[in-house]
Amino acid sequence: MASRIPAEERLTNLVVALMATEIGLTKQQILDNVSGYRQRADAGTRSDALEKMFERDKDELRTLGVPIETIGDAADPNDLREARYRIPQAEYDLPGDIEFSAAEMAVLQLAGSVWSAESVSGDAQSGVRKIRALGIDGDEPIIGFAPRITARDAAFAPLQDAIERCRVVAFDYLKPGEDAPRRRRIRPLALVDYEARWHVFGIDVDVEEDRTFLLSRIVGAVKVSPTIFDSALRDGAGERALSGLERVAAANSALLEVTPGTEAALRLGRRATSAPQGIHVPFVDLHIFADELASYGPEVRVVEPVALRDAVIERLRAVVESHTDQAEAS
Repeated sequence: MASRIPAEERLTNLVVALMATEIGLTKQQILDNVSGYRQRADAGTRSDALEKMFERDKDELRTLGVPIETIGDAADPNDLREARYRIPQAEYDLPGDIEFSAAEMAVLQLAGSVWSAESVSGDAQSGVRKIRALGIDGDEPIIGFAPRITARDAAFAPLQDAIERCRVVAFDYLKPGEDAPRRRRIRPLALVDYEARWHVFGIDVDVEEDRTFLLSRIVGAVKVSPTIFDSALRDGAGERALSGLERVAAANSALLEVTPGTEAALRLGRRATSAPQGIHVPFVDLHIFADELASYGPEVRVVEPVALRDAVIERLRAVVESHTDQAEAS
């Protein structure tokens, strides 16, 4: 079976192909030749499914600001059966008179390098290429460090694939406080990033209700089943997922005292509101928020809720005990 091309790589290939042609490419030429569509066609994917995938990709690129131009029949512009598609290079390139300060170039270079090798995206690669095309040598470090992030949990790729193919998935999910993971089966509808963590939103097959799962709590491999669901279920799923997470966060607020001028003040202040005693910060998951607060050490004190304060204290004690054990061992 032909290897499956990740969605972001397929989008990058589509952009490159549409920029490389002056007269444009027909839909069939794209499906037959652009890597990402061609492999699916070779694997037996129906032509109507490939055409729908192309239409979604085209809409997504336009949403991202990529100017895809549709060229119809000159005699009948409304007849799009043999339409050609292209990206006018002059509209996609950076303006010729644009200038960046040294600080702005540092930020752009850092943004391009932030992706770890296993999760590098076409957008990041394209951004780096554009920066270098300006004549800026990006090899010399401008800032003393370049952070590395893992854009995806192990479950991301199979879930993304299942969403595209409208396939039911199964996975083991371990919630805090439970001794063993539980098997969950869902129709995955959207992957959303909230508070820098990936979640999958879908319909739980066993109870026929919407559910949102944190990818980092998925244990083991995600199994993609042959069972198909209606693609219309995906419409607006991302917005529903984010709205649900925002409602949960709004219902859970922590009162914190934070030392001014610290990293904690900077990071927490972005999503906080002022309070007479400190700041109120909404959160979705008590255990994950406790992990974050504990990482700030003495920069943060939890006033309420008590359950969150106890969870942070438990984590800090575990760190002290770990260091104590290491000191005694040495």
